[in-house]
Amino acid sequence: MDEASFEKKLDDLVKEIGSIPSPQNQKLKLLAEKTRDCNKKMKKNADRLQESVDYLRLSVKYLLFDLEATRRENTYLKKLLEDNGS
Repeated sequence: MDEASFEKKLDDLVKEIGSIPSPQNQKLKLLAEKTRDCNKKMKKNADRLQESVDYLRLSVKYLLFDLEATRRENTYLKKLLEDNGS
């Protein structure tokens, strides 16, 4: 369920709660608001997690690039040492 449909269903629920007698009405409205807040926090945390995963992927790509460059340099330097030793 996407964010827009969740919000719409929650709004519909709050409207339905309005027709219930007052003591239960307030409790249910409070629960609906807590649900909305929890959903917003969960979405925020999911966005942060996605950003962290994206950063991790980029960092791994840089590390792999650096590793390959280091391997090429080592191969080149070994060849130079072998050529100078002969």
